[in-house]
Amino acid sequence: MLVIDAHLDLSLNALQWNRDLRQSAYTIRANEAGVPGKGRAKNTVALPEMRRGRVALCFATLLARSTGHKVAHMDYESQAQAYGMAQGQLAYYRGLELDRHARIIESAESLRAHIAEWSAWEEAGADQTAVPPLGFVISMEGADPIREPDQLAAWWEAGLRLLGPTHYGPGRYAGGTGTELGLTGLGAPLLREMMRLGMALDMTHLSDQAFWEAANLYEGPLLASHNNCRALVPHQRQFSDEQLAFIVERDGVIGAAFDVWMLQPGFIKGTSNAGVTIDTVIDHIDHICQLAGNSKHAAIGSDLDGGFGREQSPCDLDTIADFQLLPGKLAARGYTADDIANILHGNWLRLLFGAWDG
Repeated sequence: MLVIDAHLDLSLNALQWNRDLRQSAYTIRANEAGVPGKGRAKNTVALPEMRRGRVALCFATLLARSTGHKVAHMDYESQAQAYGMAQGQLAYYRGLELDRHARIIESAESLRAHIAEWSAWEEAGADQTAVPPLGFVISMEGADPIREPDQLAAWWEAGLRLLGPTHYGPGRYAGGTGTELGLTGLGAPLLREMMRLGMALDMTHLSDQAFWEAANLYEGPLLASHNNCRALVPHQRQFSDEQLAFIVERDGVIGAAFDVWMLQPGFIKGTSNAGVTIDTVIDHIDHICQLAGNSKHAAIGSDLDGGFGREQSPCDLDTIADFQLLPGKLAARGYTADDIANILHGNWLRLLFGAWDG
């Protein structure tokens, strides 16, 4: 079954971590043997494994913070550096497009054509060498690279379609994970410009204060691309049932993340992931479905290789190709074929078409 993954940090891995994602995950692991650092030689995502996992479409991120708390290859001392890095990440995706490894999806028309091509390939049982290009919807995780709200139109013209205002810490536009800060003075103008352009709002990483301030201001399509359930893992990074219910009421979609830190209460980074499985991810999917009363708001937003590797992913997942285990595991929980299609791709398609067809 075709899969849509709403959060993959592909450009971060390619540029900041210097991984050639055209190579298999196993070749990348071999090339990183002996390289120090978290997640090295333990990656799970590369273009060949995405094809094997039928990940026809992903939300491919741009990520470069400028919060005043410098972190190597992630959080830069100046906004100009963050702007330059995000522009470079976007150029990387355009490079993959030029080489026909991927295509950037910017409209309902191009999305329909892309999914139709993948569906025809899947139904024909085609050889892997004939697989269509991967589809990328460009998403920015943290709006720090946007110099001012009125520059957002230029990013839209360049291909940006989804935007989360903040990441970790005190972002330029809103308080993020680990803060109790609301929207900054730039936040409300940014949300108004997003509504004018029709750019969907990704609520992921908003602090509780910023979440509800944004909820009261923003009237367009919204989502949580990679967010789990606070009821199961009590941490500010997850959303409460009240927050999840708000997204459901707005016909939004929540993508379940595969980061063990977001799956196991009290998980300490650097310790064993034993006992945390793909079924643990499904626990969060099921919680959202039970809260909503249907399967129309839960989906996948894996965040695989988002600064970690196999050591912080479900222990029974080797690469992203293992997404094809999900249909059987969901069926074992009593989900119908239609439910499974909703969760693996249909809900994200509904959200995108709803945002773009209007």
